[in-house]
Order: sequence, then C-alpha cells, then structure tokens
Amino acid sequence: DSAAVVDGAGHILAEAFADDAAVRAAVRSLTWEQGLFTSLAARGKAEQVTKYEMYYDYKESLKDVPSHRMLAMRRGEKEEVLRLAVVAPGDEILVSLEGRFVAADSTYKQFLSDVVKDAYKRLLAPSIEVELRLQSKQLADHTAIAVFAENLRNLLLAAPAGGRRVLGIDPGLRTGSKLAVVEQTGQFNAHATIYPHTGSGKLESARTSFLDMVNAHQIEMVAVGNGTAGREMEQFSRQTLKDCGLKVPVIMVSESGASVYSASDIAREDFPDLDLTIRGAISIARRLQDPQAELVNLDPKSIGVGQYQHDVSQPSLKKALDEVVESCVNYDGVDLNTASWSLLSFVSGIGETLARSIVNYRDQNGPFQSRRDLLGVPRFGQKAFEQAAGFLRIRQGCNPLDNTAVHPERYPLVERMASDAGTTLASFLADHALIDRLKLDRYLDSEVGLPT
Repeated sequence: DSAAVVDGAGHILAEAFADDAAVRAAVRSLTWEQGLFTSLAARGKAEQVTKYEMYYDYKESLKDVPSHRMLAMRRGEKEEVLRLAVVAPGDEILVSLEGRFVAADSTYKQFLSDVVKDAYKRLLAPSIEVELRLQSKQLADHTAIAVFAENLRNLLLAAPAGGRRVLGIDPGLRTGSKLAVVEQTGQFNAHATIYPHTGSGKLESARTSFLDMVNAHQIEMVAVGNGTAGREMEQFSRQTLKDCGLKVPVIMVSESGASVYSASDIAREDFPDLDLTIRGAISIARRLQDPQAELVNLDPKSIGVGQYQHDVSQPSLKKALDEVVESCVNYDGVDLNTASWSLLSFVSGIGETLARSIVNYRDQNGPFQSRRDLLGVPRFGQKAFEQAAGFLRIRQGCNPLDNTAVHPERYPLVERMASDAGTTLASFLADHALIDRLKLDRYLDSEVGLPT
C-alpha cells in the first residue's frame, strides 16, 4: 500500500543520508568536540561495593577523558560492573542535518525531517559511537604505552653500581630470607638462608650467618628486594653492619619480575641446580650492579612499570617495549667480554643465534682483544660487523677506540685528529678540551660530512 511505499522510500533516503562521507565526518566531529562519555552502574551493581564505585554515576567530556580513566572504565565494563555510553549533542546535530537535507520551502519538509531523525538515531548515532569509542580507546592505549615505554627507558638507563661484590637478599618472613653472593663480573659465588623475623631465638643465628658472608666474601654493597619483609630486612642489614662498624651501603632494589626470571628458561640455563628463590636473590644483586644487563632477561611487561598494561593493545605494547629495550641497549653499548647472550641479542645486527655463537667463541678463546676479532666468530660476517661493531665495547683492549661509540671504519679519521693535535690516541680521547678545539671543517670530504 502507499504507506509502505512511503516508509520504504524513507528507509532508502535514510541510508543515503547516513552513508554520505561529509555527513559522517561532520557528525563525528561534533560528537567528539561536544559529546560526553558517561558511566553508570550495571543493573544490580549499584548497591555493591567495588573498586569502580567512583564511576557508578560519572560523566566527562569525551575528548578530555584521561588515558588511565578511560582504561579503568573500559575494564569495569568488561567485568560487567559498569555501563558506558557516548552522549552526543543530538539536538545540534539534527539542526545541522536538517539544514543540509531539508529545504525550508519543500513540500515534503515534515517527511524529510522525520527521515533525517531516523537516519541519525537509527543509523548514524550508533555507528559514530562505535567509531569514537574505538578512537578514544586507541588514544588511551597510545598514552598508556608511551608512559610504560618512558618508565621502562628510565629503569633500563638507571645508573649501575658497576663491578662491586654484592650480597643480594630476597626477603621473606616465614620462609626466611635468601642471601646470594655475586662477584664483580656478575658470577654467582655462594648462598645461604636466614630467619631473622621468625622469633628472637633465630635472630642471633641470622646475624652471625649474615656477617660471615659479608666478611668471607668482602662484600662491598648489599641489595635488598623491596617485596614482603623488604623494609624489615633492610633495617636488619643496616643495624647488623652498624653494630660491627662495617660501612657497607645497603640499597633497596625493585624486585618486580624477579620471580618471573627465577622460573624462566634463561635462569634454568644459567643456574640449573639452584632453587628458584636463590635465583631471585642473584637477580636482585645483579640489578644493583647493572640494571640493564639483568632486566633484558625479562619480558618487559613483567617488570610492572606500566598502567593498565593488560588492557591496551598487546601487539602495540610489545612492539613499543621491544623498541625501547633495543634502543637503550644500543644507546649504552654492550661490554663484549662480560655480556650474556641475552643482552648481546638486542644489539643491532645480532640475533639470539649469533649472540650464543659470540659467547661460545669467548668461552673457548678467551676475552676479545679487538672488535676485529668478531670476524672470527662462526657466521659473523662483514654485514653483521658493520651493523653491530659501534655498539660493542672492549675495555682495556688493543685499541682505545674499541671502548667508544666510534665505528671501526672511522678509526683512521680519529687517529688523524689525534696526530694533528700532537698527542697519542689514548691521551686525545681522554682530553675533552683538545676534542672541543678541533676544527671539524678540516676533516670533511666526499665520504665524511659534518654530522659524522
């Protein structure tokens, strides 16, 4: 009948209006700029006490919702505690759409006005809400990932204590505190378990065992994990050392992810005969010696320096964190003669297989004396050397430039600079005043530009 025909025509027009790219862009822009993001308690949850109570009746400008709040509310929705919605400025949008599609003197003004309302409420509004919720989620993910990446960068670039003998302590109450001695090179030496917090009868025994390890191994620093009983263990260590007149620094170290490392394949490979808790104490000691070298053994997500890390896009998070780890490792450079294969694997041009080959070659032939020695490593070709050499360091090697970020292909240039300065290469590298006085224009040619 005629009513059905008119109704069908209205549906056809509504779809045409809703599919118009310019219309969608205008509605999307208005909703983003003026819309509200609202959160209400889900049905039957309003009287329950949950961690989402502050969002039981909450609204905020859609474009201004901070990343952490957006991710928190989305988690609440996922757990079926909250109901989320985007409230658009509907009246303003309808006025704009009618101005676009309904002529003031049209014979079909009322019909077209009804079609525009139907197009917006039935087709446009739900579709734009989905798009903007996805957009706000992506923005929240981007911010959260950036925060996580920056925190990880600061952690990886934290100043190392360096080559000191460290006593690592994985604190505990009922199960006792695990002690592990780690040498200057990061090599594990000895371990013990003490029970200073399980009764006065065991306190003196704990003090004796603690001091025996400090004195026997000439401990230079004590690293205490910040987990359960961490504060008590820190106080016990300081007081025990003070009572004996020993001036050994006691440092609180984050043990986030230490338990993950303890049960990892890398830890089992390094210490196959040790208990998990002893591996944790070793990890804590090494974190004080060189945070970067130890933390690269962990999945960055297990370090726990991010917000809502399980709610953001996992592929994007992994990509960003892997880039940060690789960037930090190459920024600092890696000691070729002490680095583990897991640390070497992050150097540009070196993967896991090549990293293991380097360590095996080092074990069989002794420390590397020159970067050029890398070319003797099986499957370490010229291309890998070009990519990796500038990021690898050799302390006390044949050439002082092997302990700098200068690539071997530019050694002759630096040697020429030292010669022009009238000094030896080693003295030249140590004298910043000489380097600052260099006239760089003298060294420009067809292969070397000013940035180089």
